[in-house]
Amino acid sequence: MSYLIPFCVGFALSASLIVAIGAQNLFLLRQGLKREHIGVIVLFCGLSDAILIIAGVSGMGAFLTAIPQVSTAFALGGALFLAWYGIKSLLRAKAQDSMTVLQGQPISLKKALATVAAFTWLNPHVYLDTVLLMGTAATAQPIALRPFFAAGAASASFLWFASLGYGARLLQPLFASPRSWQILDLLIGCIMLALAALLLWQGVLHTL
Repeated sequence: MSYLIPFCVGFALSASLIVAIGAQNLFLLRQGLKREHIGVIVLFCGLSDAILIIAGVSGMGAFLTAIPQVSTAFALGGALFLAWYGIKSLLRAKAQDSMTVLQGQPISLKKALATVAAFTWLNPHVYLDTVLLMGTAATAQPIALRPFFAAGAASASFLWFASLGYGARLLQPLFASPRSWQILDLLIGCIMLALAALLLWQGVLHTL
């Protein structure tokens, strides 16, 4: 039963990091409200987190720390993408025909995956939290038990993404009117632009 302790530690740490308002979570929430490609997006997010967690536990965090140019490149790319998506959300909120759950224009699976992939892999904070922090925390566990730590962390990610994606439908009555979607898109746009500015400052301008 000794594996339960590292499993629970990994689960708790991952849960504390992932339950936050971020670009990836907001996109998944929006897709969950629209009931579009939820299963595939949840699986993609969970597998991405699992890959990053395994990389961190395996020691890739030290490699990323040794090459700061990699983090700068990710910060620049992520900031530009977040700014583009934020402006797009604000323009969508401004439109008079802002969608309702049943009237919204669906997006293709390819576009949905491309968007969530950008939110996931162009965000330098995911490498800081998932790779560096999880990797550092894993070193406190005996080498033989680190796989259980990684399994617990990955389990928390899968559970959170599934809960957010499929649980969003409980909020569907709240988003039955165009006004609610306008407010959501306004909120998403502002958060995306704020995150873009933060990434630009922390990852690019702060290094000059």
